[in-house]
Amino acid sequence: MEQFNHSRVSEFVLLGLTDSPELQTFFFVIFSVFYLITMLGNSLILLTVLSTPHLHSPMYFLLSNLSFIDMCLSSFATPKMIMDFFAERKTISFEGCISQIFFLHLFTGTEIVLLISMSFDRYIAICKPLHYSTIMSQKVCAGLVVTSWTVGFLHTMSQLAFTLYLPFCGPNVVDSFFCDLPLVIQLACIDIYVLGIFMISTSGVIALVSFLLLLTSYIIVLVTIKDHHSSTGTSKALSTCTAHFIVVFMFFGPCIFIYVWPFTNFLVDKVLSVFYTIFTPFLNPLIYTFRNQEVKTAVKKKLSNQNLNLGKTTSRYPVQ
Repeated sequence: MEQFNHSRVSEFVLLGLTDSPELQTFFFVIFSVFYLITMLGNSLILLTVLSTPHLHSPMYFLLSNLSFIDMCLSSFATPKMIMDFFAERKTISFEGCISQIFFLHLFTGTEIVLLISMSFDRYIAICKPLHYSTIMSQKVCAGLVVTSWTVGFLHTMSQLAFTLYLPFCGPNVVDSFFCDLPLVIQLACIDIYVLGIFMISTSGVIALVSFLLLLTSYIIVLVTIKDHHSSTGTSKALSTCTAHFIVVFMFFGPCIFIYVWPFTNFLVDKVLSVFYTIFTPFLNPLIYTFRNQEVKTAVKKKLSNQNLNLGKTTSRYPVQ
């Protein structure tokens, strides 16, 4: 092992999404716009929830945390990918590659638990409304968020504890736009096939079980609404749950596909990675928050106040 450590590679080469100059320019524009809208949209949600007293409720507290995680998830690899579109040689240091693996599993693990917490919140609100304020107290909400980050941290450390001690002494080409665990550990100088499949598949199994839990919670909520509410209420709930489920599927689907069956070398793995690192953080504020009437009203009020304040500031300096 000591000999391997002395010859450890110092950097990895990222192949990116495509070699076509035309497609690279197209992707540069598209992903730059997506990233900008993602950061602005989630920042607006955070600012609105924090500054609006009547939004200081468990649901919006969890939504604001989701926005923060989405900003983090969108930023661990996307800015470098955007800059690399015009780089002749796309490289990342060994430490940078390990950092990307760390943050990827930290943020995805945290978001998985947070999404389950949000479904639990909706289940209590709809199925046990009389006990909602008692069950979803501030202490419980804070505990759910802390638990989400703790689980995410423990998960990513379990993956890195396996990866850091692998000898990387030769191949250093990663066929993706960021360092992902299944791709990186294949470059190790020892045969880790069986152990690698076991370690990586745990991520896929966690994602699969979490997805099934979320699906079950949506079904229970819809059945409860159908039995106790009007057809209009059922239709609205179905529309909301369907929109939420689409985003959840876009997040969990690629994770399950990539991690349950690692080392398959499917070309689509690279494309699927785009969904949970770029598209899902972009869609979450649109689906979970901006479709909510309370949030839309609060955002419009905040933007109108900003425009009003800007007008007052401008009026202090009239054109002579």
